[in-house]
Amino acid sequence: MTFSSSIAVRELPLFPLPEVVLFPGRPLPLQIFEFRYRIMMNTILESDRRFGVLMQSPVDGKAATVGCCTEVMQHERLPDDRMRIWTLGQQRFRVLEYVREKPYYVGLVEWIEDSPPVKDLRTLSTDVEQLLRDVVQLTSKFIGQDIELPDSIPDLPIELSYWVASNLHGASLEQQALLEIQDTATRLEREAEILTSTRNHLAARTALKDALQGKLL
Repeated sequence: MTFSSSIAVRELPLFPLPEVVLFPGRPLPLQIFEFRYRIMMNTILESDRRFGVLMQSPVDGKAATVGCCTEVMQHERLPDDRMRIWTLGQQRFRVLEYVREKPYYVGLVEWIEDSPPVKDLRTLSTDVEQLLRDVVQLTSKFIGQDIELPDSIPDLPIELSYWVASNLHGASLEQQALLEIQDTATRLEREAEILTSTRNHLAARTALKDALQGKLL
């Protein structure tokens, strides 16, 4: 999900988060407790309720230059001045420069979008969704528990690519790379590679598990 704007460049409050990569259309709940970010939230709640999320690298701690704008949909103030917020990812952006660092970061950003498709995205989407179902089925078999994909998997190729990327848990650097891609087909192709590798790994482990159990019977 994206929002359109006639303003190609704007100032945006920025919230760096360790190893968190947000994608358009994906929810992000947060608990705000640092004083500077309480100030930030109080400010944005009085304006357009939007701020930018940037992934802090697990390698060097630096914030990425490409992130995702998110909008506060609900908020709850807690007795000790903390705040719970529920946000929804909107448009991707690139930080052009920082215009302020205290009490919180504010950057001059430009919106970025995927280029118009030149490939058959429907075929790619179908392939990625099937690979996803294969991975879930093999995972379910390997751990001995029923796992089902939610009914809310997006139909549109670009939204599917964001959904898959957002569910690559524990792989923030790979997620960041997918966020920065500006071509839906390229993003889906990379996700197909990741899912194929995962499927093959799970298939091998499941076969080994079945063979060991067969010897024990």
